[in-house]
Amino acid sequence: MRLRNIPRAEGVLQAHPIVIKEENNQKGKWNQIFGNDHPIYIEIGMGKGQFLMTLAKQNPDINYIGIERYSSVLLRAVEKYEEFCGRDIVPGKEGMELPELTVDPELSNIRFVCMDAGLITDAFAPGEVARIYLNFSDPWPKKRHARRRLTSKEFLKRYDQILAKDGRVEFKTDNRDLFAFSLEEVAEAGWTLEASTWDLHHDETMNQGNVMTEYEAKFSSMGNPIHKLIAGR
Repeated sequence: MRLRNIPRAEGVLQAHPIVIKEENNQKGKWNQIFGNDHPIYIEIGMGKGQFLMTLAKQNPDINYIGIERYSSVLLRAVEKYEEFCGRDIVPGKEGMELPELTVDPELSNIRFVCMDAGLITDAFAPGEVARIYLNFSDPWPKKRHARRRLTSKEFLKRYDQILAKDGRVEFKTDNRDLFAFSLEEVAEAGWTLEASTWDLHHDETMNQGNVMTEYEAKFSSMGNPIHKLIAGR
């Protein structure tokens, strides 16, 4: 997918305190950013951030970090954050002077990072993360690109390095091929498949407390079943 470059994105991301710059310097020290010892949950490929911000609002005793590779997409998450906080200003909108940007005290348990997920072990120390969310990740359909899939053995090895002993990976998708691949990779990597379903919204147990992403709502409205797995080591 080709993403449109948004000239104002870099300026807004550099100015907003919700976005952590030089994330590698925070390795092993993320709780200092939040000022507490609450568990850290991360979402890789957060998109516009609706899923993570909803969780952050529901669970003030958990710290959330959203990771997004593309600055143009992360800009939309920052705008969504401002919306969640009830602010009318769209940060850095064309023709507007950049306003003072702050972390809202009512939603202070979330931060964003613009980085490549392949470098995740450079940004987090062993055992520093309690949970990893992967939602509607790029399926990378060509076989030669399988290593790039966020549920590949290669990525599971990275997650193993940063997850706490009882840490979990939760993955949702509407792509049957990617889900089947993911189930195989979990087994081959020696992980434990703790729960899985091919139709989340009709699985009473696994759907309990489910927070839908924007893609999930869209695909579900089209009649696509949503697949989910939870894996640990």
